[in-house]
Amino acid sequence: MTVPRGPAPQAGPGPPADATGPARGSDPAEVLGRLGGSWTWLLGSALATLVPGVIVLVWPDGTLHVLSVLIGLYLLVIGAFRFVAVFAAERGERLPGLLLAVLYVLAGVLCLRHPLQTIAALSLIVGIVWLVTGLLTAYAAVAAEFLPHRGVVLGAGVLGVVAGIVVPALPAESAVALTRLLGLWLVLLGLTELAVAFAWRAASRKAAEDARADTPTAA
Repeated sequence: MTVPRGPAPQAGPGPPADATGPARGSDPAEVLGRLGGSWTWLLGSALATLVPGVIVLVWPDGTLHVLSVLIGLYLLVIGAFRFVAVFAAERGERLPGLLLAVLYVLAGVLCLRHPLQTIAALSLIVGIVWLVTGLLTAYAAVAAEFLPHRGVVLGAGVLGVVAGIVVPALPAESAVALTRLLGLWLVLLGLTELAVAFAWRAASRKAAEDARADTPTAA
């Protein structure tokens, strides 16, 4: 789950550079922060979770090798999304998000480099990633008073925690059973992230409207 952190959601990527200040002179961290804090970035992360879930549910007869490669790619992509989202946080709050992005990338590389590992190992890797992600997301929802729609974000965190516990704990004795289990949780998590993305969009629009209302009109 990718949750932007900051004092208030932004309505968009920010004002364009004026004629005297070219865009290429912008701070890269600031550019990544605007991108990672946008609702469209959340939407992209949600789709990156939802699409693999739909694929594995539609094609449950794939081998363990194919499942490992698909899950590995999913973890790498989400790791990239989380890395960019780190820059939307305050500088002193970026370390947990950065560590989580590294965890996703390492888990993805492990799945891709050892695609013929056992069913138990694959479910354990994904379970650990989801558990840590869910705990951090739930903590962000509880600790960040400014966070809009905290209930939705907290629900996403709880769902991640449950997935991190259930996936390694339930016996999946075949690749087909594991595929269906992982696919189900990916779809559930993806739908939850979609809800968070649209909730963030609504909050961004409201913040923009409030800002326009507070801005005095020129005479």
